[in-house]
Amino acid sequence: MAVKELLAGLPWWVKWVAIPLIAVLVFGGLITSAVMMLVGLLFKVLVFVALVGGLIYVVRKFTSSSSSSSSRDDW
Repeated sequence: MAVKELLAGLPWWVKWVAIPLIAVLVFGGLITSAVMMLVGLLFKVLVFVALVGGLIYVVRKFTSSSSSSSSRDDW
């Protein structure tokens, strides 16, 4: 017996309201933890990109200023 045959005789509100609500109640914690893990990972990636970008900016700024003058007494 396929799922379509099983759901064929049920009213629309059971298919589109009751079953999704039961799924959210049963798997809600799993869904929430997965979403929070993805948000945390995205935040860590953004922090990493910002730190690497800042490091590249600082290194380029100091290497360009030290290469323009022959002495390193600018520091």
